[in-house]
Amino acid sequence: MFRFEGLEVWKRSIKITDEIFDIAEGSGSNSKKEFKQYLNHSHRSIFETVNMLIIACRRKYIDEKIKDGLKNKLEEISKMISGFSRSLQPKTLRSSL
Repeated sequence: MFRFEGLEVWKRSIKITDEIFDIAEGSGSNSKKEFKQYLNHSHRSIFETVNMLIIACRRKYIDEKIKDGLKNKLEEISKMISGFSRSLQPKTLRSSL
């Protein structure tokens, strides 16, 4: 098993879409700093995805209920990515935040 397959954040995000997250690729990074960059990219992708959901709803491709459900799931994953990213920071830096 690869490292990313054990990550709960990866498991949840793959259920929503296989297009927006780079967590799996980033888990193969050689350093925490590089992996954090991938997590940051994934986090930003969530915002873009929510924007696309809003547009899809406005254009009547999806209804309000589907949009809201997906937004809630994305918000939860966003929080997980933020927490996971913070856990990669050195303890001294985390305690000062």
